[in-house]
Amino acid sequence: MIYWAAGTVLTILNAICVAANLFLLPGNWIMVGTLSVFLLIAGTTTGPDAWTLIIVIALAGLGELIEFLTGSVVAARQGASRRALLLSLIGSFVLSIAGTLLITIPFVGTLVGALSGAAVGAFAGAWIGESWKGTSPEDRLAVSRAAMTGRVLGMFGKLAVGAAIFVFQLISLW
Repeated sequence: MIYWAAGTVLTILNAICVAANLFLLPGNWIMVGTLSVFLLIAGTTTGPDAWTLIIVIALAGLGELIEFLTGSVVAARQGASRRALLLSLIGSFVLSIAGTLLITIPFVGTLVGALSGAAVGAFAGAWIGESWKGTSPEDRLAVSRAAMTGRVLGMFGKLAVGAAIFVFQLISLW
């Protein structure tokens, strides 16, 4: 009985964690944590086991790598400074949360707000960073576009890995 109750809670929490990736939160790592707690509570006699946990940890690491490399490499190829990359990341995080709070339509508004906020924040952060550095307007625009594109692609890559973790845990659980 405890297995099914814990499994249901695990499934609900992991669904929330997948969505948390859109807000630049560590949803994949939280899924690693929820699986660990599940294994402690329910044991490993049926369903997920230590190998499942190892695979989920590897997938979470892959998601972080995809997000980081996509976001950084795309902007760096356009000659982005470290300052622009850092401000792009900060702007993306702050405006992702702000977009979520400002667009109050349930679920769709949250999704649109998070994605558009992250994209605008990445663009604005890179723009400010490159302005601070004194780059030309053309170069600033190219770097800002690249930062925005990289952030969105990285978010979708991490979200895809989060969905894979969710499905993998769901299959191993049920």
